[in-house]
Amino acid sequence: MKKLMFGLLLALFVAVGVKAQDYNTGIGLRGGWGTGLTVKHFLNGKSAVEGILDSRWRGFSVTGLYEIHAQAFEIDRLNWYYGVGGHIGFWNGEYVRWADNHDNYTIIGIDGILGLEYNFDFIPINLSIDWKPALNLSGSSGFWGDGGAISIRYIF
Repeated sequence: MKKLMFGLLLALFVAVGVKAQDYNTGIGLRGGWGTGLTVKHFLNGKSAVEGILDSRWRGFSVTGLYEIHAQAFEIDRLNWYYGVGGHIGFWNGEYVRWADNHDNYTIIGIDGILGLEYNFDFIPINLSIDWKPALNLSGSSGFWGDGGAISIRYIF
């Protein structure tokens, strides 16, 4: 059932019309279960790359994402997006709840992202909310579904 729902959502997202973005690059703060920095740059009117550096459990991770954007709900400056990418993270086992011992951990995995963003007309600010689940492939394998965050970016 989950695979069917995912497939239907993905088909719906691909079928939606695409509108050019209101900015080329945005730099800002990301706050959620992990907090940090985000940089998003558009390659063309509908595709972007995003880099995230965030901190959690006294460690940090770096994530790179490729995203597809489209206008949401026929509202100007409101866009939804989805994408895929990967991450690498570094933690001391003393401070993480999932560690079996106090060793240092290096985590490598793949990420997905699904979000909604709004670009203000009167100030160069972008607000977004997203869900970024991750599947760790090495270090401490497993699914992390708690990657949601709110971001605020200065756009230019």
